[in-house]
Amino acid sequence: MEVLMKDCRPVCVAAVVLTGALVFGDASVQAAEEQVQGMLAAQIRSQGFTCEKPLGATRDAKRSRPDYAVWVLKCSNATYRVGRAPDMAAKVEPLR
Repeated sequence: MEVLMKDCRPVCVAAVVLTGALVFGDASVQAAEEQVQGMLAAQIRSQGFTCEKPLGATRDAKRSRPDYAVWVLKCSNATYRVGRAPDMAAKVEPLR
């Protein structure tokens, strides 16, 4: 049973997000996106990078893999590629 739950996790999370989007509309999706970009901005700031105002975050599906999510974070002053693994510091790469 535990193996099935681990394999189901990404699909289950996507289903919950999709259900929330359908029930609560665009407001919940926008709030989730703002939460992700705010969390990424806080993390890179704690590692010494500058993100004056987070403008958006998009997941890089090609570079992401299980237990390692890669995001492109756009800030008002710079753009970063942020790789995140559980319980580790983020790998931050300035893009522009």
